[in-house]
Amino acid sequence: MIFDSHAHYDDSQFNEDRALVLKEIQENGVIGVLNCGSDLRGMNMSIELANSYDFIYAAVGIHPEYAQVVNEELIEEMRSHAKNPKVRAIGEIGLDYYWEENPPREVQKKAFRMQMQLARELNLPVVIHDREAHKDTLEIMKEFSDVRGVVHCFSGSVEFAKECLKLGYYIGITGVVTFKNAKVIKEVAKIVPLDKLLVETDCPYMAPTPYRGKRNQSDYIQYIIEEIAQLKGITKEEVEENTIKNGKNLLYLS
Repeated sequence: MIFDSHAHYDDSQFNEDRALVLKEIQENGVIGVLNCGSDLRGMNMSIELANSYDFIYAAVGIHPEYAQVVNEELIEEMRSHAKNPKVRAIGEIGLDYYWEENPPREVQKKAFRMQMQLARELNLPVVIHDREAHKDTLEIMKEFSDVRGVVHCFSGSVEFAKECLKLGYYIGITGVVTFKNAKVIKEVAKIVPLDKLLVETDCPYMAPTPYRGKRNQSDYIQYIIEEIAQLKGITKEEVEENTIKNGKNLLYLS
């Protein structure tokens, strides 16, 4: 069984066959999916999906790529959305310094802090996006030391992972761990305790080997689980059991 801690089934790549894919992944053992908002449309559609499917939960948030739209009015809208019991997290939020066309760093940081403050107020976990912004991301995480969540699609070093773990965060591992030359994330997967490990697709992106370069979906997580089990020298059943438990704990599910 599989709990996908980060997906984007609201993405247009699923427009032609979304219902079929969601049916297929359930038949293939996916028992939970956290669908994460990235922009206003994605946020609203994540809620629609969560309301329509028992096994899907929603996170509401604005990706740093769109940080310029985050203001008090939008925060109030997110606050209202969070009254829905299927909304279980604030995300995905964070910093992305990789793309030059992204909003200025100070704009991103302001949006990140505003959404972290909302998570603190609502006592909801956060789903953090961090791309080539490890130092500033960690600094803001430390500012909100009472907020917990996951650093999704983890791309940092072993040392950075240890700092995130000290703050109580989960580490989200994607299909990248199955890539032959992805040495750093393989080392990270080895050192993350089983009770702090999450598996995710970030679908439709980041498909694992043998589907690399193709559209991703939640049941492909089986290949991530197999790789992590091999790296840790444990059974895939142990990885499955712990990542399901962790996914439920992250979202305060019974």
